Amino acid sequence: MHRIEVSPAAGRDLDRLKKRIQRHDFERLRLAVRGLADEPRPHGVRKIKGAERAFRIRVGSYRVVYEVYDDENLVLILQVARRTETTYRS
Repeated sequence: MHRIEVSPAAGRDLDRLKKRIQRHDFERLRLAVRGLADEPRPHGVRKIKGAERAFRIRVGSYRVVYEVYDDENLVLILQVARRTETTYRS
């Protein structure tokens, strides 16, 4: 089982989304993030090209970008964003 940590930026993303989206959509996001503790590479996960440990999952119309550190049993949530053309721009 992996430990889940949320980066400050992802925490801000989640706080903003909690105020803007419907409760059941937010709960779905929250459950998907918690599920990464049991299975950090669930069905449908995509590896982010050019990044050694970064992955992304789709949860409805949202994307969760995260890194997996297997040696430390850690999943670090980096970003939670609505799927748009600018979702992955830095």
